[in-house]
Amino acid sequence: MSNVFYASLGKDYRCVDYAKGSYVYDTEGKQYLDCAAGIAVANIGHGVTEVIEAIYEQSKKCSYVYGGTFTNEAKERLSEQIIRLSPEGMSKVFYCSGGSEAVESIGKIARQYQIEAKRPSKYKVISRWQSYHGNTIATLSYGGRPSWREKYDNYLMHMPHIAQCNCYRCPYGLSYPNCKLPCAEELERVIKYEGADTIAAFLIEPIVGTTACATVPPVEYMKRVREICDTYDILFCVDEVITGFGRTGKNFAVDHFGVVPDLISVAKGLGGGYVPIGAVIAHKKVTDAFEAGSKNLMHSFTFAGNPMVCAGASAVLAYTVEHNLVQRAAVEGEIFLKKLKKALAELDIVGDIRGIGMLLGIELVRDQKTKEPFAPALNVSGFVGNYCFEHGLLIASGVIGTADGISGEALQISPTLILTEEEMDFAAKILKEALTEATRRFR
Repeated sequence: MSNVFYASLGKDYRCVDYAKGSYVYDTEGKQYLDCAAGIAVANIGHGVTEVIEAIYEQSKKCSYVYGGTFTNEAKERLSEQIIRLSPEGMSKVFYCSGGSEAVESIGKIARQYQIEAKRPSKYKVISRWQSYHGNTIATLSYGGRPSWREKYDNYLMHMPHIAQCNCYRCPYGLSYPNCKLPCAEELERVIKYEGADTIAAFLIEPIVGTTACATVPPVEYMKRVREICDTYDILFCVDEVITGFGRTGKNFAVDHFGVVPDLISVAKGLGGGYVPIGAVIAHKKVTDAFEAGSKNLMHSFTFAGNPMVCAGASAVLAYTVEHNLVQRAAVEGEIFLKKLKKALAELDIVGDIRGIGMLLGIELVRDQKTKEPFAPALNVSGFVGNYCFEHGLLIASGVIGTADGISGEALQISPTLILTEEEMDFAAKILKEALTEATRRFR
């Protein structure tokens, strides 16, 4: 019997042996094409020698030192790399150990920023339903995935939420562009009802990850919410834990929309699965307020910015740039999307195929015309994911609640950024088989 407290105690977990490139191998010798990149983490692929050697070389010198006592060369180098890739005006980087810590740090930095800016009554963070921002109590409070919140509801902070921007499932029953974006205007309405003097930040996934599987808003939406934030002295914060560092075909998802945020949370693509790291990238507007005020950020983590982790992340970013993986994600992601649309076009179970770069989503429906979802208890996406797994393909599945928080299912396709067209064809073939079998069973 295992002594591991697994998330699913009834599941028989297969044991990984090793991974290389876009493939994972278990201890029984079975090969899996990793079209999930773990969970949108292994951007540069598995087993990259340059990254492994960078971690090893740093560990020989100094693997850990407390950030409140020393800086280190790897952290300084990594910070320069991050800022070079970031939107114009981003100035400094705060480090932590993962995505949930990064988003929680956004909340604390935004709160202290408002204090430094002489607006101490501002503390609330507005976010959106159908968002996912992490698994701590604070980040669950910001998040909008009901099934993940319900067991901890009595622990959660009161934080306002607005409707998602999802043109496939418009919460207002309208169609873009004639809709005039009520999903964006709702932000201003909620600010007024809550009281603008209480709102510190608006937090958003520019392109939604797992809870709505690659939902991309119109450019005008992002520009409008940025404008509303500026009007009410609210920080515009973007959660790029999934999308940061190339997954969508640009350095950051927000780059697709021509707006510059005040705070950015990053994690997955920064460490690439080689090191546990997260970060918040802060705009000069934010850091200037601290420098003009207390000069002291009241927030830190024990393992934040340690030399070995930063050396690994630095090597990941260097590899990403050297091999043009951001540009590759843009080009190959478009090819992959076309392949999926062609392969799955005749399947009635598929309601929408969407995404950008190497973040793609497939929404499953019981009825294409009405977009009626399956009953949640059927767990159709879980069946599809398991079928793919048994046939050597890893995808992110079992996402239930994409339609209204309770029902609706989708598959997230978030492969390594080095995926080849031959591997895309294999993925499309297995997905077609899985969805065909799901159609036979559930419709």
